[in-house]
Amino acid sequence: MYPKLDDSTEIIPRVPDRPARRRGALRWLVAGLVLGSLALVGSGIAVTRHRAAAEPATGATDPVATATIERRDLSTTRKLAGTIGFGTARPLAGHLDATVTWLPQAGETIKRGGQLFRADDRPVVLFYGSMPMYREIAGPNLVGRDVRIVADNLRTLGYAIGPQPSPGEWVTPPAAEATDGDAEAADPKPQRVRSGEGVLTASLITAIKRWQTDLGVPATGTIPVGHVEIASGAVRVDSITGAPGGSANEPLLTVTAVRKVITVGAELADAATIKRGDRVTVELPDERTVPARVVTVGRDLVATENGVTSSPQMLTVTVAVDKPKAIANLDSGEVQVQFTGRTATDVLVAPVEALVALREGGYAVQTANGLVAVSTGMFADGWVEITGEGLTEGVALVVPA
Repeated sequence: MYPKLDDSTEIIPRVPDRPARRRGALRWLVAGLVLGSLALVGSGIAVTRHRAAAEPATGATDPVATATIERRDLSTTRKLAGTIGFGTARPLAGHLDATVTWLPQAGETIKRGGQLFRADDRPVVLFYGSMPMYREIAGPNLVGRDVRIVADNLRTLGYAIGPQPSPGEWVTPPAAEATDGDAEAADPKPQRVRSGEGVLTASLITAIKRWQTDLGVPATGTIPVGHVEIASGAVRVDSITGAPGGSANEPLLTVTAVRKVITVGAELADAATIKRGDRVTVELPDERTVPARVVTVGRDLVATENGVTSSPQMLTVTVAVDKPKAIANLDSGEVQVQFTGRTATDVLVAPVEALVALREGGYAVQTANGLVAVSTGMFADGWVEITGEGLTEGVALVVPA
């Protein structure tokens, strides 16, 4: 049986008898351990006291960095490389069964009423317009948009063309020529003038004759196909592809716009979001920025020098600066064109670093009242669109210091 223990009972472990020498060594070892422990304890107390003295008082905290919620427009932008020049050259072909007798020099500028080339020693003249001359301009009261092009150009060149019928008025066009077997052609029916159309009136025919006389050609009052070529404006001769003595019914030269523009190669995904008239910002080689707009978005894929379509597939976007003088002295050079993408208007935004990722998913922001869950919208330029309960313009958010 084990003896009964109480609080006054001292339990002494039973130690086997040892030789006297070993018992003496053991006493010295125990004494050394005790003294070493006391030294360590004292040292620890000293270090603890020293650290406690260096630490700040209880309740002191580091300052917290904050940023406020703002209300503003947010938009995504992307930069594409561009090149200053005169834009993409396009071929200009003649439409006459004649012989080329003269061609201009590369680099020349041809304006309204000027000679593009000569065929059978007769000038082929440049008019401005939006459609080609596809038929002979002849016969009283001929109606059409091509007639309007002739009238507008002659008026601009200083020829008196007289009044033109207004849209909605009725005129009788010229009778068709009788064909073989027909005694006479059917009487033409009156035709209503539509918006954008012109009428070959007697005054306009007179103006054509005066213009032809000034050109030094027979004053017939009619304009055959091929005697006038149409462009949207003045052209600059980029290169000559024909030669005197060749046919005037094929490509003869390539032309560009006179005004310097910026040509951008855009991948299909980018080009799909770019539209004519879009406002852009151009960063010039000297670090200036100038406003500009998109004037054309090409439809043909850009090809490499060996004729193989480039990869990734690219379309040509042409950009014109608002003030041509800004790039007048730059013959060439690489620029950056900044296009605006999607835009969120008048939204609440916060710095992206204010977002706190939640373990269960989604985001929150830290306000003075605690975490507030938010829904995010557009991200752009280091800002994020947010909405959340109680969040308004001016609310302070905690951000990393």
